[in-house]
Amino acid sequence: MTHTIAVLTGAGISTSAGIPDFRGPNGVWTKHPDQMSVYDIDAYMSDVKQREYSWRWQQESPVWNAQPGEAHKALARLEQAGMLNLLATQNFDALHEKAGNTAKTIINLHGTIGTSHCMRCHARYDTADIMAHLDERPDPHCRRTLPYRGNMPCGGILKTDVVYFGEMLPEGSIETSMKRIAKADEFWVIGSTLEVFPAASLVPVAAQDGLPITIMNMGPTAYDRLATHLIHDDIATALPALVDETIARYRD
Repeated sequence: MTHTIAVLTGAGISTSAGIPDFRGPNGVWTKHPDQMSVYDIDAYMSDVKQREYSWRWQQESPVWNAQPGEAHKALARLEQAGMLNLLATQNFDALHEKAGNTAKTIINLHGTIGTSHCMRCHARYDTADIMAHLDERPDPHCRRTLPYRGNMPCGGILKTDVVYFGEMLPEGSIETSMKRIAKADEFWVIGSTLEVFPAASLVPVAAQDGLPITIMNMGPTAYDRLATHLIHDDIATALPALVDETIARYRD
């Protein structure tokens, strides 16, 4: 039987790919708390200027332009080896998808910037297509034609699939993560301080299920006491080494 691993990733895995974290000492929102309004759902829905600012800010953000690092690619190798049964991520940068991980394993707990949707008819869009036309459409609205409205455009407000402040997490995301953790042989936490809930609650769930827990983070976390193995090395090198070692050890 294949040895399987459930993984939770946080901002630390993406900082090595050029994306600053949001809440750390040098985080975007720590230095510029006013920019938290970019992801405030009430402000976004009620103010056209706020929507235009939000779209432009996201387009110019390192989150949009970043490419996956060696740590992201390592988790793609783990999936390709058939050993990854869950990749729950707190990040919405879509770097796991860019690295080669698939919807079979990824659960975007806080959504993703890679796709967008209409707030009225729920039509799905590739965010890249919206970004490409942002100069002529700075406040993007849904262009889907609706037969029941005489094929007129829907006209609903478009929003990225990032979970904004004031929104619920994707339905079933935590419950599905818990079920997959229960079926895994190990649980890894990569680059998360484990201070944001409900994502952090997955660690005590894994502990209750009796799984060995590896926590890889540059600083201490809220659940270090539950870890079987603590790694404080650079994630960009430590995670690829851990993945390669694990694949070699358990390869069928």
